[in-house]
Amino acid sequence: MGWVVVAAVGKIIRFDEVRGYGFIAPSAGGEDVFVHANDFGEHRHLVRVGLPVEFEAVDSDRGLKAASVRIVESEPMAVGGERRLRPRVEGDEELCDVLSPTEFTTAVTEVLLRCSPSLTGAQIIAVRERFVEFSRAHGWVDG
Repeated sequence: MGWVVVAAVGKIIRFDEVRGYGFIAPSAGGEDVFVHANDFGEHRHLVRVGLPVEFEAVDSDRGLKAASVRIVESEPMAVGGERRLRPRVEGDEELCDVLSPTEFTTAVTEVLLRCSPSLTGAQIIAVRERFVEFSRAHGWVDG
């Protein structure tokens, strides 16, 4: 039988979506912890590199394995000059803020300019329009 580290915190540093497993780097340092997609229950589709998690680490014959994994709410992000919370997962009925088309396109423009400042105005407008269409289809944007 292994030992348990209760309520450790870390981030997903590697995750293979095809195989359904990856590794967590504990914030306190130490050995990376194996994690399986099934450990996330109904939230397994949200697993990605960089995702902050809270977990218990169980010592197994192959090293540390995560148990009782919970996604930790991310820090607030700025959208259109306002501070908004990122989507919550645990204990929240509302999964995300719904933005107005103006708030959304402003946020997309800022991301595009930071990621690729050489984009032309026409390219940015075309990308934003496609993002708004996509977001409306998913209910992420009002109107």
